Amino acid sequence: MSGILIRFYGDLILMNKIKLIFSFFFLSVFTSVPGQAIPDSTGISLGYPVYSQYLQNGLLINPAYAGSRGALSAFLSYRIQWMGIPDAPVFQSVSLNAPMKNDKVGLGIMAQFMQFGFTKSQSIYASYSYRISLETGKLSFGLKAGFDRSNTDYSGLLTTTKNDPVFSTNNKPYFLPNFGAGIYYYSDRLFAGVAIPAFLNYKKNTSTSSVEAHHSINNYDIIFSAGGLITFSQAFKFKPSVLIDYSLERTKRLTQLDINCNFILGDLVWLGGSWRTSEQVAVGILQVQINPQLMIGFSYDYPAGRMSSYSKGSTEFILRYEFGYKVSAANPRYF
Repeated sequence: MSGILIRFYGDLILMNKIKLIFSFFFLSVFTSVPGQAIPDSTGISLGYPVYSQYLQNGLLINPAYAGSRGALSAFLSYRIQWMGIPDAPVFQSVSLNAPMKNDKVGLGIMAQFMQFGFTKSQSIYASYSYRISLETGKLSFGLKAGFDRSNTDYSGLLTTTKNDPVFSTNNKPYFLPNFGAGIYYYSDRLFAGVAIPAFLNYKKNTSTSSVEAHHSINNYDIIFSAGGLITFSQAFKFKPSVLIDYSLERTKRLTQLDINCNFILGDLVWLGGSWRTSEQVAVGILQVQINPQLMIGFSYDYPAGRMSSYSKGSTEFILRYEFGYKVSAANPRYF
């Protein structure tokens, strides 16, 4: 046990060093895009999808994750949010990411499809990462660019006024280009990352009904994730982690806080759970590493707070397959 603690202490010292790199990187990002005046209009936000098994596909939260698995990694997920509530959100995602031949550059692409009520939205983003090898791990810098598209069909609404012109036709679709950035450090025993998923915000101008992009640091969401691996034996490992989604908007602040733990049994079964404080949700997770290439997973979110009176919880299914896997079964990747 003392040896485990010594190794973790060494990694923590290294993390203190790379904090300076994190600070410099994001300071340069914050000052590189000039702020613009926000027009007198209504904000448009698709929201950030909540997933429970993001640790198996870091590309969902950080573009710097692209290529870090050391193989062409394909990931699928399907999530039903707030079961029991009519027209509740349904999220689907598909992604691919892989390192290039020089192992310094990683590329990724991710598509998300969301439906909630009468609204459907799609997101497609490409990611680029560049990795630097350190003494005990790798440090990756990532960028992503793409767009969100959202459309609301009001024609299915039952209104008190027959043929109400406001709701008789579909709302004009929104096409919202955006980009983000992140940093990700990982070794055999430790990982940490910080990312800004979107730099731009959008407003609907009430006088012209047009959509206008604007930039303000005060509208940023910052996602921080970190965790480690404690090896008790080859058959039993423990992986604690945390995710923090913090908004710089005065009215939002802490958007999401997850405290996670995973017990890895024989590198075959991943049994874990999370407590999402922002929603008062307890998450149970079961994942099976069928072979070094294929993993399947299931999670169930139990609402312990006020939502328990309205919802039966949320479920999520994942599948990850890695082509040309470089890491042997005797030395699998945990991050």
